[in-house]
Amino acid sequence: PAKKPQTDLTSIPQMNPKTRQSADHSMAYIVSTLLRKALEQGRVGWKELMLSPYDYSAEAIAHPVTRALMDKIDFQHGGKEYDSRYPDGIPTSVIITGTDGTQHDSGLVMYPAGHARNTEADLEDILSHKFSLLGGMAFDDPEPIVQRFMSLPDLSPQELQELHDFDIAERQDFVDADA
Repeated sequence: PAKKPQTDLTSIPQMNPKTRQSADHSMAYIVSTLLRKALEQGRVGWKELMLSPYDYSAEAIAHPVTRALMDKIDFQHGGKEYDSRYPDGIPTSVIITGTDGTQHDSGLVMYPAGHARNTEADLEDILSHKFSLLGGMAFDDPEPIVQRFMSLPDLSPQELQELHDFDIAERQDFVDADA
């Protein structure tokens, strides 16, 4: 028989995260934050909704809309069909039911974006966006630094020695939830 995942998605820390660490491991928090951002921005998509360290601040973890969405989440075990496909992939499905009863069903997702076997997502584009998003926290213009790291195989020995020679901007608008 297939090995069942060890994580209990309904445990107290998972359903009621209070720290960056517990929020980062909370499916309820991650999904609710993505839904909140989609509602606020009126957009959907990996790049548009990508979570950043700001989404794990104390303020974000306690966001009332995120918390209200978390209260509506119900996890259900996928059964033998899902168990038999693990650990080959990460068999998952999400069903969102609107206030009018309309259901939006992802269907079975075996290899989400970022999984080694996913052939649909443009992983290079997603990672490039993520690098720029995170780099923007440390640099006014992150692109030169992102490009420096993206061209790592082509760097000369001198350029490699200077790889980490840059100044990081100090940002006053980020407060770590675990600090």
